Amino acid sequence: MYSYIEGKLAEKNPAFVIIDVNGIGYMVHISLHTYSFLENKEKCKLLLHHVVREDAQLLYGFMEEEERNLFQNLISVSGIGANTARLILSSFTPNEIQQAIVSKNVSLLKSIKGIGVKSAERIIVDLKDKFEKVEISTEKFTISHNTIKQEALTGLTILGFSKVQAEKAVDKILQTASLSEGEASLKVEVIIRQALKIL
Repeated sequence: MYSYIEGKLAEKNPAFVIIDVNGIGYMVHISLHTYSFLENKEKCKLLLHHVVREDAQLLYGFMEEEERNLFQNLISVSGIGANTARLILSSFTPNEIQQAIVSKNVSLLKSIKGIGVKSAERIIVDLKDKFEKVEISTEKFTISHNTIKQEALTGLTILGFSKVQAEKAVDKILQTASLSEGEASLKVEVIIRQALKIL
């Protein structure tokens, strides 16, 4: 069982990072929440969860213990796999997810792609008691980048959406933003979260 990984960020995008540890590149899947912490970082330390499948061994990384705990709780729910849990953590902040579970907000959970009413209700039933006395704190970090649209598209395609679908959604969000604050004011994770709501 791996606990954490620390090394140089060889590659970074909204869905995964490659961390160079003594010349070996480890691919670590991340959520948008963790991605938001990695702005301008050359090195990082991520807490890990190791998933072993018949066809692959995957590493999922988290900047915060609270997010890793939430991920582990989500995958303990019947029908929720690691990729679905990551999609949930990419759609909303850990605090928003926890609040949705505690307040039995089925509509917020089922707004996430791949989560139906039954899955949302199962998450609430299985996890509500665990989260009622736990608080998850989140902070907002800004990301300013010239290739913000490309990063958002890459993240969405890695999360399983077709490039055409993703591009339409991102263009719509950026077009709306240009009428108000402009593309530069949007963060990659914000664009992806908004896109996940309309895809």
